[in-house]
Amino acid sequence: MSEKIEELLGKDAGYLLDYKAIVPKDNLHLPGSDFIERVLVGSDRPPAVLRNLQTIFDHGRLGGTGYVSILPVDQGVEHSAGASFAPNPIYFDPENIVKLAIEGGCNAVASTLGVLGIVARKYAHRIPFILKINHNELLTYPNKYDQILFAGVDQAFSMGAIAVGATVFFGSGESNRQIQEISDAFKYAHELGLVTILWAYLRNPAFKTEEKDYHTSADLTGQANYLGVTIEADIIKQKQPTNNGGYTALKFGKTSDKVYSELTTDHPIDLTRYQVMNCYMGRAGLINSGGASSGVNDLQDAVKTAVINKRAGGMGLISGRKAFQRPMKDGVKLLNAIQDVYLSREVTVA
Repeated sequence: MSEKIEELLGKDAGYLLDYKAIVPKDNLHLPGSDFIERVLVGSDRPPAVLRNLQTIFDHGRLGGTGYVSILPVDQGVEHSAGASFAPNPIYFDPENIVKLAIEGGCNAVASTLGVLGIVARKYAHRIPFILKINHNELLTYPNKYDQILFAGVDQAFSMGAIAVGATVFFGSGESNRQIQEISDAFKYAHELGLVTILWAYLRNPAFKTEEKDYHTSADLTGQANYLGVTIEADIIKQKQPTNNGGYTALKFGKTSDKVYSELTTDHPIDLTRYQVMNCYMGRAGLINSGGASSGVNDLQDAVKTAVINKRAGGMGLISGRKAFQRPMKDGVKLLNAIQDVYLSREVTVA
């Protein structure tokens, strides 16, 4: 298995597999089969939340490892159904989304109220459901970028979902309202025993300059993670960092020089570890997103993202478009390749 991973990493194999992180792994609360008992049992989460999180951990090919592989398909709203499903029209039918998650050995499937609700009686007992309760819709002209509630926590509970997901666009003009809405929703979800997962994304035109796009800087995404765990997200979904120094380049907010000199380097494992550190040193799991489908290199890119996440101390990968914008058998192959990284004993925490 490790030879296949090395082959897919190509020239980056040694760079990623042999690296030792600047912040020692001993400082982290790492994923594992005993994560609930070791990390979360002393928290304020009700027993039903811990049971449902354990259900996610125990499902699929990664069951029992403490790592997760999740299929997220909310792009029909977030990016339009045409843009998302035209490459593979079978996924206009929600049943095929759930089938891909099952056939792909995922721990859970995350999608919209409509997608999960239309097949809930047939599949909610077969794979854990994560209901995404808010979205950005792109039919308003001119387009606006704001996460609004499409569903409620009660609807997630009624259909048999065991978790709710939500997005906050940190840095946007609407973020204050979104933080308050989702904090209230997460509080209620925990009362009902549902796990909470936050898409902790950045959104502000000023974050993208002529030189770099700081929407994926380690320092800014790290702070978004910290705000996410502050409202008691059990798992944080975040884009993997591609740069650093957003605070200093944009000259706003507050930071410390030590963030850049002692806590991070320009190595992707160190940048991602800083994201994990901002998830209370791993007490809340960090799952990185798989990103858009670029075509022929999707398999290699997905494996590389998974290796960086695992070696940084993350909890897994949540990959959608790379899997569903291709024939189902190829989507299953890609999901399994991601999972193989977390199953490999040779791919260790840096």
